[in-house]
Formats: sequence, C-alpha cells, structure tokens
Amino acid sequence: MRIISGKFKGRRLSAPKNLPVRPTTDMAKESLFNILNNHFYFDGISVIDLFSGTGNISYEFASRGTKNITAIDAHYNCVKYINTTSKEFEFNINTYKSDVYKFLEKTPLKADVIFADPPYDFEKEQFLKIAAIVFERNILNEGGVLIIEHSKHTDLSEHENHSYDKRYGGNVFSFFENFSEEE
Repeated sequence: MRIISGKFKGRRLSAPKNLPVRPTTDMAKESLFNILNNHFYFDGISVIDLFSGTGNISYEFASRGTKNITAIDAHYNCVKYINTTSKEFEFNINTYKSDVYKFLEKTPLKADVIFADPPYDFEKEQFLKIAAIVFERNILNEGGVLIIEHSKHTDLSEHENHSYDKRYGGNVFSFFENFSEEE
C-alpha cells in the first residue's frame, strides 16, 4: 500500500498481516482521488472513513491536506494501526473503534466526503443501509458525496440518492449525493 499524492507521495506502508482487511488498490484509489480532486479542495473538507481498515483512504486525504478526518473500524488492531501511523506521519485522524452502523446512528458529525469500504461479502441490504442512515440522519454536508466501494457483483443504483458508479477491474465505487427538490 502506498500514498499516491500529496506531502507523502510515494511513501509505502506495510500493515500487519493479521488485520482483517482488503485495502483499496492503488489504481482504484488513484482514480477515485482524481474524481474527488475535481470537486473538492482537500484542505477545506471533512471526511468520515467507514470500515477504515488499514486507514489507506484516510492517509490519502491527510497527505493531500485534509485536516478533519474521522476513521471508524470495529477491529481494535485496525484502529491501533491507524493511530500509530497517524502519529508517525503527524496526520490529524480521529479514530473510533465502533460498529459502523452504531456510529452512524449516534454521531453528531457531518462530513463533505463519507467513504465506506465494507466487506465485499455483505448482502446488498447491508450496503444500502449505510446510504439510508447517512441520508436519513443528514450526515452529509450540502454538496457532499457518499462513496461506497463494493464488488462488481453488487448493484446499489436503486437507492434514491445514487448518482453514478465508477468501475475499476472488480472494484466499483458507487457515488451518492443530496439531490435538491427541483432536480
């Protein structure tokens, strides 16, 4: 795993082998950030990274100047690794060891970008529940985007806030946005 761009561009990170993770590939991550770069100034946004695993996505935002990053994972060793790496790189990443759904149900936070990378073997309803809670609880700031990473075998386009998908090999990023009443 490496940081694609920003202050720590090219730095390689080696997560412990015992973490239950499947980090987003460098190719997919680079493509995702190319899309986001056209919509956001990274130093002025807030990010929530759900199912953060190794912190791969959080580090990419932090390297690009994002100061307000919250990473959530239910696995203690994932949170521990993110905290250790954040300290080493002096990244401002707040971590929570929590079930993602419980976190979303209770959080007072709002964000411009919410990224979720749940296990690919989730049922479709489990993926859609993430979007449902985010939009029901109004966790996404106006003009913000929710991105859910999943396999090409899952279709999330039925959700009313689904905007579009981007496919990279077996990976798919589904984008969800707040739509105004006029659209």
